[in-house]
Amino acid sequence: MNVSVSGPKILFEIPVLGGIVITESIVCQWIFMVVIIGISLWLVKDLKVKNISRKQALVEKIYAMLSNMVESTMGKRGEKYKAYIGTLFVFSFMGSISGVLGFRPYTATIAVTGAMALLTFVLIQAASIKDSGVKGWLKSYAEPFAFMLPLNIISNAATPVSMAARHFGNITAGMVITALVYGALGSVSAALLQWIPSTILSSMTFLQVGIPAVLSLYFDWFGAFMQAFVFCMLTMVFIANACANEEA
Repeated sequence: MNVSVSGPKILFEIPVLGGIVITESIVCQWIFMVVIIGISLWLVKDLKVKNISRKQALVEKIYAMLSNMVESTMGKRGEKYKAYIGTLFVFSFMGSISGVLGFRPYTATIAVTGAMALLTFVLIQAASIKDSGVKGWLKSYAEPFAFMLPLNIISNAATPVSMAARHFGNITAGMVITALVYGALGSVSAALLQWIPSTILSSMTFLQVGIPAVLSLYFDWFGAFMQAFVFCMLTMVFIANACANEEA
């Protein structure tokens, strides 16, 4: 069995600022961002109040689902975060299922999930400052007792780290497991057919047909959906907790 799992390949380097390395994960993100923007522009084109099209009905259904999810988690305060949560979900989900199309999932790169988590962390802190003011925000690090200051700082700093590691770890694990199973099935197929004379049939890896597709349904589709959903839910919960004084 010959299976190789490595980090994103370096495609080229831009010779500025000491060299900016462009990996396949970055290129994959560019491609999918263009695709997401293009689909979004197409979906919101020619919206009507009456006699709506099936496309518009689909858009309204998706928006209603997003609104219900955000409002049920964050209350009325979640209204201004809907666009961010929706974008975060789509970006995460598309990145995780990109492996189905032959790309290396860009969410299997810690730099990507780290950037997502860091952006969410900044938004959480901004929401807390807006809700409590700078003094209240700083004071919260020393609650309920002053000696809790170091622990509260570590706890807050661990938030983006845990979010990034969880998302990256699950997607990477799925990718590795799928590659190992696919390689193992190829080896088993070769072992079972080695007694057949040198023909086309003897070189077929029949066990690699069907079983990997079942794994793809779980790791590529269900896993991608769950990781995007969990990441968005954690984002909403953390922001809601940061806005505890704001009316829900």
